[in-house]
Amino acid sequence: MEYVKSLGYFLLAGLFEIGGGYLIWLWLREGKGLSYALMGAVILVLYGVIPTLQPANFGRVYAAYGGVFIALSLLWGWKIDGIVPDTYDLIGGAIALVGVGIIMYAPR
Repeated sequence: MEYVKSLGYFLLAGLFEIGGGYLIWLWLREGKGLSYALMGAVILVLYGVIPTLQPANFGRVYAAYGGVFIALSLLWGWKIDGIVPDTYDLIGGAIALVGVGIIMYAPR
């Protein structure tokens, strides 16, 4: 059960970081209104809180989160921006997720 919660926190953190960053991107790069920037900022602050719920130490959580971020960013680009990941994107994302599993869940 602890693994499921941990994976859920990674997923939630990723969605908040990418979603908040995307709103800032839309504001700065595509001329969306200030409300996009403000909502993005709020979401990014919440993203900063979510990883603190993980059971591991800061360094391990943030190192592993990097791999989750890679995979979720590829999925975001595919589903939101319509950029289909190529073979190398998928291989790199899979390698990153294997790294997450080792860093976070290997027996110690």
